[in-house]
Amino acid sequence: MHRTAVVGTALATATAAALVAGCRAGEATVDGRGQDGPRALASTSAPARETPRPHRTFTHKPTAKPKATAKAVVHPPRAATPAAPRRTAPRVAPPVVPFGTSGDRVRELQARLRALGLFQRNPTGYFGTITQASVSAYQRGHGLTATGSVDQRTWTSLRSATRTPTRDELYPPTTLPLAKPDPRCKTGRVLCISKSSRTLAWMVNGRVVSAMDVRFGSEYTPTREGLFQVNFKSRDHVSTIYDTPMPYAMFFSGGQAVHYSADFAARGYSGASHGCVNVRDKKKIAALFDQVKAGDKVVVYK
Repeated sequence: MHRTAVVGTALATATAAALVAGCRAGEATVDGRGQDGPRALASTSAPARETPRPHRTFTHKPTAKPKATAKAVVHPPRAATPAAPRRTAPRVAPPVVPFGTSGDRVRELQARLRALGLFQRNPTGYFGTITQASVSAYQRGHGLTATGSVDQRTWTSLRSATRTPTRDELYPPTTLPLAKPDPRCKTGRVLCISKSSRTLAWMVNGRVVSAMDVRFGSEYTPTREGLFQVNFKSRDHVSTIYDTPMPYAMFFSGGQAVHYSADFAARGYSGASHGCVNVRDKKKIAALFDQVKAGDKVVVYK
């Protein structure tokens, strides 16, 4: 039994030595196989030698040649395209009587158109839209282009179609033509006042001595119509009702009178009186005031 124990001890010692030697060798297992395949057990008496690595020769790739820069292409200059000829509008001659102007030539134009029944008022001397419409009407009736502009052709045609106007036709006393006088105006001394033509004619024995534009009352304060007479005159009269000046007043029916109106002179027909007959030409009413006498007739008619 003592011998058996000694043998067991020796075997154990040998096994331990083998295990120690195996761990120092590396990755060998008990069955002598490594992880990558069978390997020989390394000797414990000499260190393991490194397997020499094969020598590597490094070569450099040849440097790439730079790409050739593209040469700029020079195109020959193009032939210049000739510019198209500029078209110029035909020159238009200026009108003989320009629109928007005033003067004697305009008065002549209006008087000639009125003689043909194309201008429904007395010459004013101003070329406005009414005169322009009358010129267009003349051009349409005489085979001309209806532009409303008085060119040389239109002016020559109009002058050949009418006679030379008189001074009274060129410079009439009123803006609108005088109406045909009422029969009661044809005898004696009469202030003949027409509502339709908005004119006053001072007549003596059927002859017109002077005439002027007038304005009447509104629909709420109308000017009375009929046959009257001048009751009294007041050169520097002031209305006691409206507290407004009434210069050169000639009363004919109660508080209604013929007199000068600064409002009529300033605003024209955009306003109205309180029943009186307003005159806007101060010089004419002043001259009339000196001629009219109390008792002279006053006729107001449509």
